[in-house]
Amino acid sequence: MSELSDIERTVMQRIRVIRALRLAVSNGMLATLLLLAALWGISREVWVARVFENGPRGLVGHTEYLAYAFEHTRIVVQALTLTVLASAFYLARLVARGVTVGVGGTFAA
Repeated sequence: MSELSDIERTVMQRIRVIRALRLAVSNGMLATLLLLAALWGISREVWVARVFENGPRGLVGHTEYLAYAFEHTRIVVQALTLTVLASAFYLARLVARGVTVGVGGTFAA
């Protein structure tokens, strides 16, 4: 009974492939890949460490500086930055939903 027939083995292999593909093509995985690609794109366009080094140390001044830097950079960097923010927000939302479902046992929309 422990040995599988050829048909059962084939079906189980296909099920494993489908599960792997569902994981690889999930929305969370696509958002993660998009986030990583956008971060890579930003790192190719801007020397991020220098941006933070050149800014003021105070929180209020730092936010104003970052807003000014965002406004006066190229459109590619602005689009990539917005892509990073949207992807990070979406991933945080997925994690929050997962925690909510895991803790409460019900889905909170």
